[in-house]
Amino acid sequence: MSEDAAKQNKHPGGLGMALDFGPLLVFFLTYKFTGVIAGTIAFMAAIAIAVIISKLKLGKVSPMLWLSAILVIGFGALTVYFNDPRFIQIKPTIIYLLFSISLFVGLAMKKPLLKFLLQAAYDGLDEAGWMKLSRNWAIFFAGMALLNEAMRALLDFDLWLTLKVWGVTILSMVFALANIPMMMRHGLSMEPKDVVEEKPAEG
Repeated sequence: MSEDAAKQNKHPGGLGMALDFGPLLVFFLTYKFTGVIAGTIAFMAAIAIAVIISKLKLGKVSPMLWLSAILVIGFGALTVYFNDPRFIQIKPTIIYLLFSISLFVGLAMKKPLLKFLLQAAYDGLDEAGWMKLSRNWAIFFAGMALLNEAMRALLDFDLWLTLKVWGVTILSMVFALANIPMMMRHGLSMEPKDVVEEKPAEG
C-alpha cells in the first residue's frame, strides 16, 4: 500500500478529537486573556491549521471539519468586522441544524448518512444500528441547536463560552457513550483494535 493510500485509510482517533476540540479550546483560552475579538481571530487561525494538519496527517479532511472551518471563518470574520460576538455564538446553532436536517433527510431516504460521515468508526455495526444511531444523533443535534439558542438568549458571553467548551463537550461524550449498548446489540465490536472510535463533532 502506498503512503497516500495508507493516509486515506488511517482512522483519526485521538488526533481527530484534538482537531475538533483544539480550535475551540484555543478560542476559550485566548478570549479569557485578551477578549472576544482576539479570541475569534485565534479561533479562525486554529481551525485553518486543523484543516491543514488533517490533510497532511490523515490524507483527508472530514465533512464535519470542513463545515466547521467554513462557518468559523465566515462568522468569525463577521464578528471581527462588526465587533459583535453574536455572530460567533450563532455558528454552533447553524452547524447543529445542518447536521440534524441532513441526518433526518437521510433517514427519510432510508440512508444512514452518519455511516458515511464516520466511515469505519464503529466496526461491525449493522444497517439497522446505523439507522438508529443516525436517528439518535439527528434528535440530539436538534436539541443542541435549541439549547445553544437558549444559552445565547439567557447567558452572558463568558458563561455561554464556558458552557459551550466544557458542558456541551461533556454532554456530547455522555450521549455518545449512552449509544454504545444499542450499538452492541446491533453488532458493534468492542474488541481492542489499532484504531480508536470517533463520535460526531460539534461546532
